[in-house]
Amino acid sequence: MYEYFQGRLASLEPTQAVVDCGGVGYLLEISLNTYEALRHADGTQVKLYAHHVVREDAQQLFGFYDLAEREMFRLLVGVNGVGNQTARMMLSSLTVDDLRTAIQTQDVRTVQRVKGIGVKTAQRIVLELADKLGVADGGRRSEVGEQTRARDEAATALTMLGFAKPAVEKLLASADWRHPDGTPMTVEEIVKEGLRRL
Repeated sequence: MYEYFQGRLASLEPTQAVVDCGGVGYLLEISLNTYEALRHADGTQVKLYAHHVVREDAQQLFGFYDLAEREMFRLLVGVNGVGNQTARMMLSSLTVDDLRTAIQTQDVRTVQRVKGIGVKTAQRIVLELADKLGVADGGRRSEVGEQTRARDEAATALTMLGFAKPAVEKLLASADWRHPDGTPMTVEEIVKEGLRRL
């Protein structure tokens, strides 16, 4: 419905900006990255790309300093379990480039460092968006996929052996599960190492 708002920056806070467009002030929710960009912009004429959210009880406008940030926001909210506020928190904690790199390299730990993002949500974001963003190193893609599969199968095995699922997930997310020479561990090797550590 709204593509962008262009006008005078009437007010600015770390989470909100009001853009005066021809005498009408539009309140837009923003990320810290957009806030920093607006802080150094000429306030007499700004342009924020919009994302309009309509709910039963409210309407919200989100504003983004550039199209890349809005596109990333829309990709994130398309992931099951990621809401508008979580996506905004992610874009406040990481730059678009940092987030894109983390997804392309399947760096779950970087994504998980964002407040409110657990292991499962971080894994889901990486898995669902890797195809949409492309993987930085095509040769690494199949290897990373195999590692993810091996970890998932090891998690299932350890849970079936009676270990608590949260403890298993925490352990598997805490290491890279490679041998000293850099080769990835097999499912059996991960399970054995997990039994030793749990």
